[in-house]
This record gives sequence, C-alpha cells and structure tokens, in this order.
Amino acid sequence: MPLTVLQVKNAAPREKDFGLADGGGLFLWIRAAGGKSWRFRFRLDGKQSHISLGTIDNVTLAQARQLAFDARQLVSQGRHPGLERKVARAQAAISRANTFKSLALEWHQHKSARWSEGYATDVIEAFELDIFPQVGSLPLSEIKPMQWLQVFRRIESRGALEKLRKVRQRCQEVYRFAIATGRVEYNPIADIGGALQTPTSRHYPFLPIAEIPDLIRGFQACPGHDVVKIATRLLILTGVRTAELRGAPWSEFDLDNGLWTIPAQRMKMRRAHLVPLSTQAVTALRELEGITGGYTLAFPGRNDPAKPMSEAAINQLLKRSGYDGKATGHGFRHTMSTTLHEQGYRSEWVETQLAHVDKNSIRGTYNHAQYLEGRREMLQWYANRLDALSCGAA
Repeated sequence: MPLTVLQVKNAAPREKDFGLADGGGLFLWIRAAGGKSWRFRFRLDGKQSHISLGTIDNVTLAQARQLAFDARQLVSQGRHPGLERKVARAQAAISRANTFKSLALEWHQHKSARWSEGYATDVIEAFELDIFPQVGSLPLSEIKPMQWLQVFRRIESRGALEKLRKVRQRCQEVYRFAIATGRVEYNPIADIGGALQTPTSRHYPFLPIAEIPDLIRGFQACPGHDVVKIATRLLILTGVRTAELRGAPWSEFDLDNGLWTIPAQRMKMRRAHLVPLSTQAVTALRELEGITGGYTLAFPGRNDPAKPMSEAAINQLLKRSGYDGKATGHGFRHTMSTTLHEQGYRSEWVETQLAHVDKNSIRGTYNHAQYLEGRREMLQWYANRLDALSCGAA
C-alpha cells in the first residue's frame, strides 16, 4: 500500500538501514542513524540501480512521487535518470555562469567586502527591482544595447533619474568585471547614455524644521503601512541614513537604556555608530515592536520579512503625502544638521550624530564615546522642539 504522510513522519530507525515502499519504485529510506530520504529504484539495460530524490526535510511525499514519476518516464525512454540529472545540472551551471544575474552577483560578492552592509543591500535590491526581472536570466554576451535601453527607459519613465544614473553605473561595472575575467568582450551599455535623460541636480530636497510637523501629520493620515510611517518618524528623530535604518535588526536596539548600536559592517564609513534615542524615538520603537517584534529585522519587507523593507518605501510615502520633490528620507539629515547648528550645538556633536567621518581616526574613535551624553541631550531637545512646533509653538 502507498505510504501516508503520518507513516513517513513516524517511521523509526532500526538496527540496520531499511526501506518502506510507496509503489512504482519509490522508497522511503530510513538509516540506522536516523536520517530519512527518498530513493527511486529502477532497472535499465538489465541492471538494477537507484537514485536519491532528497531528504524528507526538503522533499514532501507528494513531491517525491512526482519526482519518481518523472524518473520512470526517463527510464521508459531508455534514459538513466541519474545521468540525465547530472547533465541538466551541468547545463544549468553553465547557463547560470553566463547570465547577467550570475555575473552581477559574483561582482557584488567581489566588491561588497569593502562596502557597508546597508550599501551592499541597496545595490542588490536595485538589481532585483529593475534589472534582474528584465535581463537577469539572459546570457551576458547576448544582451544588446537596444535591450538595455528599454530596461533603463522603464526606470526613466518613473522620473527616477538619480536611480537610473546609479543603476546604469553599476551595470557598467558588472560588464567591466566580466571583461576583466574573460566572460565577455565588450560593454553594450557604454554608448547608450546619449539616449537617456540625466539628473540635473543631486541635491536632496529638505524642509525647515517648522514644516516637519505638518509633514508628519500628512503622512500619518495617508493610507500606507504603519511600519513605513514609524520608519519615517525615526529618520526624522535620529538623523541616520535610510539604509542604516531599514537594515536594522532588533538586536541592535537597547530600548531600556535608549541606545541604538549600529555595527561597523552596516555603516557607510565602516565605523560602529552609537545613536542615543530620545524618549519619543523609544516610544516609536515600542510601537513598532508590537508590529514587527517577532521578526529579526525591525523593518522587514512586506513580501519577504527576511529582507529589509524597500529602499523606495519612505520616499513613496512622502510622495503620496504630497511632498514629492519637497522632502526625502535623506533630506531629514539636512534638516537636523541645519537646525542643530543654528541652535548653537557643537559642530562635533552634530557631525558625530550624522556619522560624518573624522579625518583624524584616533580622535574620531575617542569622540564617538565622548559625545554620547551630549548628543543624547541634543536629540532630546530636537524631539521636544518638534513636539512643541506640532502644538503650535513659534
């Protein structure tokens, strides 16, 4: 009789390895040591043979039956399923080795050791959003300039010209890497720049602090995910970079002591960063904890919680709130810097809070800890000022 799911689950090991037949050559193989896997037995050219179909942890009973059916079809045609699988794997390996996606991932792995974790994530997410779905599976040497032009014009049509500039630059770097390693002979992206628009300015729009409360009220009232709204509030309250916020695991936050510790590998400047948290920031994180506290990441992606939320999520929220071209996630850093300098706070505190690198590495390391309490008081003043403005104070 065919096996049941419960039999598969409850099958116990014996003193020696043994098999339980499901029918049609499919067996559940139980090792004396305790492992369970699927085997397909068959006879070809007068010889008895078998192939493994995977462990029960990776292959369900239904999947094993389908794999066994496929293998029987090959045997009926006089083809050895094990050899066919090896050939298919070899061909797939060759194909993967020559696609744009595989080369881009290889280039990314080669370069990312020198990048911050946040920047490395941003690079790969941009590929996954705009490049891989279009040309990722195509052999690198067969993608023509016109195909690349179509890919880039899709980004251009959204008005995301700065994004287009970055993505095109990174695609060109993949081709340079492929040329240097002997995979292709020329770069089809090099000569299409004249057919694409370029950003006129790379300055990030920002608002004066007096206009931030209206912005907050605007996006709070706008339809959207609460996680993105909390993330936007925390950008305003902390002055960190968007990538540093999006990629933060809960393990970095000490809410009882109001401190966020970002490790060096996630920082743009490759230096660990301490972020004192105002009481308002802690409150926002407590609220977030009730939503995403069960995940590793504080700001998980909606489709894949193992990945950070989208790079574009915060700016899209601002756009829906009526602030397109008026405010950006990065612009909140400018607002904080301008406000705190005008208030007379020490420049060293402000620059340390924004994680701007100190050219004197020894002094920078010392200042990192020295300014913590000063920065804590500074950020609390900033959060209180936002609250006061929200209540109508001048």
